Amino acid sequence: MKLESKLFDSIRVKPDKERAAQDKHPVCEHPGCKRPGMHRAPKGRDREGEYFNFCVDHVREYNKSYNYFMGMGDDDVRSYQKDSLTGHRPTWQMGVNKQAADGPDGYDPRANMRNNAQQRAEQVRRPRQRKLLTLEKRSLDVLNLPNTARGAEIKARYKELVKLNHPDANGGDRSSEDRLREIIQAYNVLKKAGFL
Repeated sequence: MKLESKLFDSIRVKPDKERAAQDKHPVCEHPGCKRPGMHRAPKGRDREGEYFNFCVDHVREYNKSYNYFMGMGDDDVRSYQKDSLTGHRPTWQMGVNKQAADGPDGYDPRANMRNNAQQRAEQVRRPRQRKLLTLEKRSLDVLNLPNTARGAEIKARYKELVKLNHPDANGGDRSSEDRLREIIQAYNVLKKAGFL
């Protein structure tokens, strides 16, 4: 390919100085060392999140002599180690607050929780009602039923209205035939929607 090609015109390369600055690692923080400090080492207790940058030889040397508890007394170290078992959160011995729980007024939090759980279990849980579609609502209106009507109630109303509006029940009068069609369609819509 030729250097005067149109393809070379769109290629951009950063100057060497900027590229060298990007690739450069911090210098080792050990006194007198000029090698790149690519390895991090913690600065110590009460300085969490802060690090030294060392080269590989000096980070090994630092890690051999590193002691998180330097400057703490033996009792303080034991206390810290004991607290670390619970994530440095406060704890209490079992039964310490028993007298307060069964105190002079007789209040027992466990009994109170049991009573609340029993009351919630005894409450009748209503199934969650889904929102009615327009056609379903109209069908219930045709059958003169409330929006909460289901199953047997719909069937009973359907049978009642069919008997009232059927031409055979009216001596062959066909004036209520349109109303009968509406009732049958409304029943079929509710049946397909799962109300029965």
